[in-house]
Amino acid sequence: MSTREAITDKLREAFSPESLDVVDESHLHEGHAGHRPGGETHFRVYIVSPAFKGKSRIERHRMINSALAAELAGSVHALAITAQAPGEPG
Repeated sequence: MSTREAITDKLREAFSPESLDVVDESHLHEGHAGHRPGGETHFRVYIVSPAFKGKSRIERHRMINSALAAELAGSVHALAITAQAPGEPG
């Protein structure tokens, strides 16, 4: 299973999102810190879930970071997050 698939599966399980997009942006970071041949080091997550209703941006990021603790401690060097509750302006 790829790192992208693992991230997607964990976020689906943890947050039952209405929408979820996990983008591997590793190719944009070639030659930068944390990049490895083969990629799967830099990701961008777009997620909309009822679990984020009433939560601050920091709380949402902490929730996601907690769900992905193993990946962040291992192969993932950077994770950009856009997390929203349903109906929030994009």
